[in-house]
Amino acid sequence: MDDAPAYELRRVSRTYTVGGAQVRAVREVDLVVDRGDFLAVVGPSGSGKTTLLQLLGGLDRASEGAVLFEGRDLGTMRDAELTRLRRTALGFVFQQFNLVATLTAAQNVEAALAPTHLARRHRRERVQELLERVGLDRRLHHLPSQLSGGEQQRVAIARSLANHPRVILADEPTGNLDSDTGGEIVELLRSLARDDAQTVVLITHDATVAGHAHRVVRMHDGRLEAVEPVEEPPGDAAALPNAS
Repeated sequence: MDDAPAYELRRVSRTYTVGGAQVRAVREVDLVVDRGDFLAVVGPSGSGKTTLLQLLGGLDRASEGAVLFEGRDLGTMRDAELTRLRRTALGFVFQQFNLVATLTAAQNVEAALAPTHLARRHRRERVQELLERVGLDRRLHHLPSQLSGGEQQRVAIARSLANHPRVILADEPTGNLDSDTGGEIVELLRSLARDDAQTVVLITHDATVAGHAHRVVRMHDGRLEAVEPVEEPPGDAAALPNAS
């Protein structure tokens, strides 16, 4: 539905069985994420934030309640539908960059376009556009081992954008980076919501990183404790430097 929010969670819980015991990783979460929102989910280890991201990404299914994506209940979708949704509507960014070591930056991004069956020329144009978008137009032919951690994460973000996703789901994307580089990465993510109207959900334990978002969701013991607006996100994503 065009007027539906990006996500609506209705009393969502996720329970696992571990060693014969029931573990409620997410407990009765109600949440609305508007389209074009930049939401940071914060909390200590074990608070349920990564499980929540997996539910949003269709990587896991709720035990109770409903996770609606643009008005559609992910819990009623077949596995093939969820796979197609992840490929066409969602982009994922993780703490580990997950780049193929033997492929260049351009080839890593182009690999994400393989299922689209685009002509080679159009694939190359899209790769060029994406790497320019993240400030790596001069690093197209570098291997991951020749890139800094921040540059590798930019490649990973470019790869996540390959298929024009409507939502970016980022799990601790700055966790392996120093604070300055991490700030540049989170500003890049914020620019996607601001300039491209993409919805961004960022998982982090870092309050400074969360301060770049539009809103902050705080979780503890699987429960959503608070949703707080961020009045003036710091920095200027438009001023991101090009990699050199």
